[in-house]
Amino acid sequence: MTRLNPDVSADVDVLYRDGITARKGAFSRQWADELHEDVLTAFEEAMSRPGGAVGRGPNRYYVEIHPEQIRGFVELVDHPWVRSLCTEVLGPDYRIVELGFDVPLEGAVNQPWHRDFPMPDETRRERRFTSLAFNVTTVDTSEDMGPFEIAPGTQWDDGPEFEHGMFPPRSHYDRYLDRAVRKYPQRGDISARTALTIHRGTTNDSARSRPVLVLGVDGPGAVNGDRHDMAVTRDYWDTLPDQVRRHLDCPIVEVLEPVTQKHTIEGLVMGDA
Repeated sequence: MTRLNPDVSADVDVLYRDGITARKGAFSRQWADELHEDVLTAFEEAMSRPGGAVGRGPNRYYVEIHPEQIRGFVELVDHPWVRSLCTEVLGPDYRIVELGFDVPLEGAVNQPWHRDFPMPDETRRERRFTSLAFNVTTVDTSEDMGPFEIAPGTQWDDGPEFEHGMFPPRSHYDRYLDRAVRKYPQRGDISARTALTIHRGTTNDSARSRPVLVLGVDGPGAVNGDRHDMAVTRDYWDTLPDQVRRHLDCPIVEVLEPVTQKHTIEGLVMGDA
């Protein structure tokens, strides 16, 4: 039975104001620990083959995976807060198009300030978001682990000086440093943001990795799904609740093939050099 959707109007207001919002304790710590196990298994497999992971800076990787690779996929995408926020921001026909994770390892360095893709015309003209990125940490984040840093309110920043529409010039960095907020999510927390808000990963001075799951959701007309290759098997599809199948936008196949990563962000490869 579908759980009732909560009122997320306050979250939508914060999302449009700051570019990010969050729900503390959305999942149990046990759920997060199982997610951590599944992510580490997928990361080990991806690193064992060419094209399995893509660099997002020194000692920092992104891996796209298939929904069947994590035990908690249905609980994630069918969580009432996730469903409600997607519906309120993107409309009832939102599409789940990406599942992956970022792993900053020991020695990861500051990324350049960036957004994840150029600003869509709808956002520029109408100040309307066409996609959302949900992030779920698999560990308790501490200061020395290279926490995610974001500059609230910068989702509207725009201009021809942005390299590839994604990388602001260094002359803007003081503005982002003045606004910068570091996030310290704990196991069970989830955040939602527009990937247009200027952000970066920071230096990981610890000996621990900091895996973060990424769930990408598009509204009608958005094309972020073109950069991703997740799929599900027919057997897995048949087990999914109707309310999940309605929004899951990916091929149904007989046998899963390992994902060869293609969502590269060239400007992140060297870090903040």
